[in-house]
Amino acid sequence: MPKHFFVLGLDPLRRSFLESIRDAGEYRFHPLFNIDEVVNPTTFDYDATLEEARRRLDAFSGPITGILGHWDFPSSVLLPHLSREYGLRSASLEAVLKCEHKYWCRLEQRKLMPEWTPEFCAVNPFAEKPLEQLTVDYPLWLKPIKAHSSFLGFRIESAEQFNDALRSIRAGIHSFGDPFNQALAHISVPKEVGAVDGNWCIAEQIITGKQCGIEGALLDGDYRVHGIVDTVKDNKNRSFTRYDYPSVWPRQAREKICNAGAELLRHMGFDNSPFGIEFFWDAKTNTFKVLEINTRISQSHSDQFIKVHGVSNHQVPIDLAQGRITDLGQCRGNYNTAAKFMLRRYSDAVLERAPSEEEIKHIEREFPHSKVVITATRDRRLSEQPMQDSYSFEIANIWLGAQNQQELLEKYHRLADSLHFQFSDGGEPESFQFNRVRY
Repeated sequence: MPKHFFVLGLDPLRRSFLESIRDAGEYRFHPLFNIDEVVNPTTFDYDATLEEARRRLDAFSGPITGILGHWDFPSSVLLPHLSREYGLRSASLEAVLKCEHKYWCRLEQRKLMPEWTPEFCAVNPFAEKPLEQLTVDYPLWLKPIKAHSSFLGFRIESAEQFNDALRSIRAGIHSFGDPFNQALAHISVPKEVGAVDGNWCIAEQIITGKQCGIEGALLDGDYRVHGIVDTVKDNKNRSFTRYDYPSVWPRQAREKICNAGAELLRHMGFDNSPFGIEFFWDAKTNTFKVLEINTRISQSHSDQFIKVHGVSNHQVPIDLAQGRITDLGQCRGNYNTAAKFMLRRYSDAVLERAPSEEEIKHIEREFPHSKVVITATRDRRLSEQPMQDSYSFEIANIWLGAQNQQELLEKYHRLADSLHFQFSDGGEPESFQFNRVRY
């Protein structure tokens, strides 16, 4: 009999990732909401979404093996919430919310590993004199307690920039803050967190160095890392430009962050779930900092795992649901290295022309195993696209594999140059002249 999984935010691209797992014919994947319902809405009602999820699951007549998620909030919180109610394996709702609440998470990190925790403080953006709450020196990052994709995140270097950022934050923070507060109402938040909720911000010390993320899982306390992904930013160190897999960090640095991840997650009470943790490493001082904990696998990394291991990282939560922990080291794909590139622009404009489906299919034939997804909407200003970061506009996602990093970067530039966009200001996307990363 097939085993049935419900997937939060399922679409054709993510379905193709799921179908790459081992013995895929033994499974049936059912959508539990589409992307427009749980990924792209400008705001939503968490409790209403939770109730609708229950209704859809109750309407299914067969046994459910597990619920899968690969997106940020609300999917990341709906998953443990529903899994608890339906008797499915998952981390607890409290552990997930503890990791996802940026201020609460920092408080816990500081207790365990203060040297890995940047300076931080909570900021109420609606306070009468919010600037007086700052205890972190400039420059700093200011971002909501709950958001994703760098939404409403600002680098602040002066009081004037702080006040400018607050105007944007006040206008947009409720879109995620209100539903996150609904989710928090389902658990007991400790007194030390106080009034800091989803409509507050966190100010943090700027972390320097290279960024890298580990993905792994825990099964009844058994901790396993299945991959390490390098996160590369632009030369302004503000916007993500690509995810490289596998990491090129030195062995000692990779071992250090893997060991730190085990200590941190056990301290948080996080178990029976996949995870991702982002770190910074300053090679000059050989010091490390934790950026954030993600309580899920990342769909942004799925194609890289397919290219390098022959199976998607979805293999991990599917195995976990059945009481198994995955070892991707036993799997081989067609490439030694792979990346997801984010094609961006810095200046705002209307997208007047994007590559057609036929053009994209032609390009994907010219670059075997590549994937191209246009993320900007034609005849719309880039600044009006949902969930952009505060410094650039994402135009397209490009997935590629190669046998070495130099070949990978050369393929990217050739492919990016063949994508024909037209903007109202006559400009072009920024393709970024990447250099090979060495240590």
